Amino acid sequence: MLEDLTPYTYKDIIKKWSISIIILPIIIYWCINRGHYGLLDNADLVIHEGGHYFFMWFGKFVYTLGGTLMQIILPSLIVFYFLKNYYRPGVQIFGLWLGQNLLNISVYAADARARQLPLLGGNKVYHDWTYILSKLNILEYDQEVGYVFFGLAILVFIFVLIMPMILTDK
Repeated sequence: MLEDLTPYTYKDIIKKWSISIIILPIIIYWCINRGHYGLLDNADLVIHEGGHYFFMWFGKFVYTLGGTLMQIILPSLIVFYFLKNYYRPGVQIFGLWLGQNLLNISVYAADARARQLPLLGGNKVYHDWTYILSKLNILEYDQEVGYVFFGLAILVFIFVLIMPMILTDK
């Protein structure tokens, strides 16, 4: 069957899957090095902190959760926009960013009891996930919550990688 394809068709297949091919090593690197602070984490941190201020009107619990919510909402909205407009490269790139944010959140949530991560504000501020999980009476499950977010990141990464099979350009 593949031998029936013309060189032009091979180019189309390569073009269609090129973003998946490029981002696969990035995904593998991020998953293997989960918890290492990188350049993209600086942007995530700004968005996270902005989320606290955006949700500050909804009480302390939602304010605290707001940083994480914004890390999920912002890239999800962009992914939705590109998905709605059938722009596969946009879905893949911003889906990659959503997955990276979920990896970031997985590390932060899993640190709730240990509180080893350096926080913006140092010792003067409280750990978001220590507060959130304590309020939910599940602090002892911080590692499991972290793995849930890690699993969500993996699902997003799989979705992003197989996007050429799911979404065709208009």
